[in-house]
Amino acid sequence: MTPNKTDCIPEQFKFESVLTCPVVVNFKGETVTSDAGLTLIAELDRKREITSRLAACFKDYRKQNRIEHSVSSLIAQRVYGLVMGYEDINDHETLRHDVMFALSVGKSITSGEEPMTLAGKSTLNRLEHCPEDVSSRADSRYHRVEHDAEAIESLLVEIFLESYSNWSLD
Repeated sequence: MTPNKTDCIPEQFKFESVLTCPVVVNFKGETVTSDAGLTLIAELDRKREITSRLAACFKDYRKQNRIEHSVSSLIAQRVYGLVMGYEDINDHETLRHDVMFALSVGKSITSGEEPMTLAGKSTLNRLEHCPEDVSSRADSRYHRVEHDAEAIESLLVEIFLESYSNWSLD
């Protein structure tokens, strides 16, 4: 059923600013995305600091002056992709150009000559497939992002317990 003009439908929603850029959702019928719900997930994540806390469980041995995507943005991009149903890392070759994913990860969208891009599948792959037997990741050419499995496990337990701390037994 199509709503009448008299029904109470807001004309636009305003979200939290991303890197000083206001995010406004309206119903003017211009560019449409099926991943707009990601902005709500990203806002919840920023408030709960889940992906940023997860990023703290990683050690980055990459050269700081050559880093285009921080570990925090890589983690957020991968987690948001999983949440939105893009479980295959190959999907990120297309998602790296998606404006909603860029906004959610906190990347600035400019109208300049440089196209905005997120990390591709090969960069994200380094988070997931760092072999355990690399003796010195700082000297390794390809495996420069290392995870602390115990810290990740502790964080997951901590987040789980936090989810129940707001519940009352009344």
